Amino acid sequence: MLDDRGLNRALLARQHLLTRTSDALPDVVAHLLGLQAQNPWSPFLGLWSRVEGFTTAALDAALLDRTVLRIACQRSTVHLVTARDAPVLAALALPVMARELRANARRRASADATDLERLREVAAAYVRAEPRVTTDLGAHLARSWPDAHPQDLSAFARALLPLVQVTPRGLWRRSAPTTWTTLDAWVPDAVAAAGDLADDAVRGRALEAVVLRYLAAYGPASVADVQAWSGLTGLRPVVDALRDRLVVVPAAPVRPGGRVRELLDLPDAPRPDPDVPAPVRLLPDFDDLWLSHAQRTRVIDDAHRTRLQTPNGRMPAAVLVDGRVRATWEVARTVTGARGARRTTATLTVQPLEPLTRTERRDVLAEGERAVRLVADDADAWAVRLTD
Repeated sequence: MLDDRGLNRALLARQHLLTRTSDALPDVVAHLLGLQAQNPWSPFLGLWSRVEGFTTAALDAALLDRTVLRIACQRSTVHLVTARDAPVLAALALPVMARELRANARRRASADATDLERLREVAAAYVRAEPRVTTDLGAHLARSWPDAHPQDLSAFARALLPLVQVTPRGLWRRSAPTTWTTLDAWVPDAVAAAGDLADDAVRGRALEAVVLRYLAAYGPASVADVQAWSGLTGLRPVVDALRDRLVVVPAAPVRPGGRVRELLDLPDAPRPDPDVPAPVRLLPDFDDLWLSHAQRTRVIDDAHRTRLQTPNGRMPAAVLVDGRVRATWEVARTVTGARGARRTTATLTVQPLEPLTRTERRDVLAEGERAVRLVADDADAWAVRLTD
C-alpha cells in the first residue's frame, strides 16, 4: 500500500524531478502531455527543472520550427504541447472549451443570440488568412454581431476553434501580443496525421491513449484525478474499458480512519522506494505537477494549498523540498547607477510555508542560485534571499 510519500516519489520519478532527464525536449514535452503555459516563461523553467543541460535557445528553436506550440487544451488553459499531440489534445478538450461560451450571464446571452456555427466559419477564415491579434479578431467578428461584446466574440472563437498562439509570442525574452491562427494553418501535416477526430471511434481510441499516457506521467491515479487534469467529466467508462491493461494500487487513506483508495496504474510504471531522496526543485507558477490530481496531498498539504489559492485561481511559483511544495518564490529586479552605467540586480526570494532544516535551507539557496541565473539571464548580478 502506498502512502502519500510513496505516491509522491512515483510522481516525481515520472515527472523527471528525482533526476533530470537527457531526453530530447519534444520527447519530454510529449511524455508530460504538455506544460501549462499561459505565462510564456513558465515552460522554460518547468523544462529547466526536468531536463539536463536545458537552454532557452533550444526551446525557442522548437517553437520556431513548430515542433512544439502553445494552444488551449487541458482544463481550457494554454499549454506547450508537441505539434503531434496538439490536434488530439485540442479535440478532446472541446467539451471543456465549450463551457467558455457560457462562462457568465453576459456570455450566455451573447451565445444564445449568436449563430455560433457561422461565427466559427467567419473566425476560421479570418485567422487562416493571416495570424490576428485578439482585439482585431473581436473587432472583425463584431461587424457581423454588433450587439455582442468583441471580447466575448473572440472568446467564442477560441472555444470553438483549435487556435494556436503563434510566435514570436512564447519565445524567451520576446514580447508580443497574443496572436492567433488555426491549428491546421500552423501545422497542417500534424492535423492530417491525426485523422478525423470528429469520428466517435477515432476520438474514443485517442482518449484511451491519452488516459494511458496520463498514468505514465502522473500515476498512480483515480478517475477523479484524470478528470481534474483534463477538465473532462464522465471518464469512468473510458477508464473501466482499460482495466485489463492496468493494475490496482492500494493507497493509504488521506485522513486517519478513512477508506483505502484504489488507484490505477500501468504495470511497469516506476514506483520508487518512498525513502529515495528528492532534490530541491523550483517550479513555475501553474506547474501541472500540483494541478493534475483531484487529491493533491501527494505533493502539497491541504493547509498550504488553501493558503496559496487565490479567488481567481492563480497559483504561485513553488519550491519542492523533499518532494513537496514547502515554499514559494519570486524574482524582483533593482536598478542602480547613473544613466550609462546602470546595473540590474535580480533577487530571487524564497518564502517558506513551514520551517526548513539547516540542510534544506542550504539546498534551497543552492538551487535558487542556479534558477535565478536562468530566470533573469539578462541581469548584471544575482542574489538569493530566504525569508524566515
